[in-house]
Amino acid sequence: MKISTKDYLVKEGKKVRLSQWPTKVPPLYKSEKDYKELLEKHVKEMDARQSLLYANGRHSLLVVFQAMDAGGKDGAIKHVMSGLNPQACEVHSFKQPSSSELAHDFLWRTTCCLPERGRIGIFNRSYYEEVLVVRVHPEILHHESLPPELTSGKNFWERRLRSITDLEKHLHRNGTHVIKFFLHIAKEEQRKRFLRRIEDPSRNWKFSEADIKERAFWKDYMKAYEACFNATSIDQSPWYIIPADDKPNARLIISQVILNTLRGLKLEYPRSDAKRQKELASLKTLLAK
Repeated sequence: MKISTKDYLVKEGKKVRLSQWPTKVPPLYKSEKDYKELLEKHVKEMDARQSLLYANGRHSLLVVFQAMDAGGKDGAIKHVMSGLNPQACEVHSFKQPSSSELAHDFLWRTTCCLPERGRIGIFNRSYYEEVLVVRVHPEILHHESLPPELTSGKNFWERRLRSITDLEKHLHRNGTHVIKFFLHIAKEEQRKRFLRRIEDPSRNWKFSEADIKERAFWKDYMKAYEACFNATSIDQSPWYIIPADDKPNARLIISQVILNTLRGLKLEYPRSDAKRQKELASLKTLLAK
């Protein structure tokens, strides 16, 4: 079944209202077996194209995952990226910032983890936390020790969003291609997943009282995400809003988007010139002896 990723793309300039975006769509697979075969096919091609990306050495790919708690980020990363060469693929998870990180600008800690050319970088949460969690809980700004005249300005969040857009445009101009996924789940689906975490001893560690407290801010988070999409989904670094109530569906869509992006780079293996061919011929002669 062909997956149309345009259905999930936030086009530049389009105003997003998350209530109008589905958290679930008809299955893109016929059965569990079909899902596994489709995903395996995607991962296999991604692995081949990752090798090409690494050999070419002129581009890099940054994949950003954001979601509400229990949105399925960890599972998506595990299943979609599991077949890639770990030497050319790195995952970074960003939790509460350290004192050292708070002493720098809000983009510093993630900038240090950007992928080198030839590599794929995956951010499990990202610098977007600074316009999501911090926007919902502005008291966190006190720990960032910013000058008061900056945080009290009316356009503080707009300026912070502009900084993110400027960074992503800069990355694009320098060969790093950014794609961003928001795993969109219903509040009721989150409740069900929380209950499963409580009922399954092997998942207890993934649940805490703080998760319940954050549910009370659901509407605030939706508004923060909407402002984020409206300001930062640009052609150079688009957002994809992925219906994530159905985890297999979400993983197929995500892998298709990544594949389409890698295909669009039109990569090829480095070609050998006459001098290199002569050198290889000489080395072959030595080996033959």
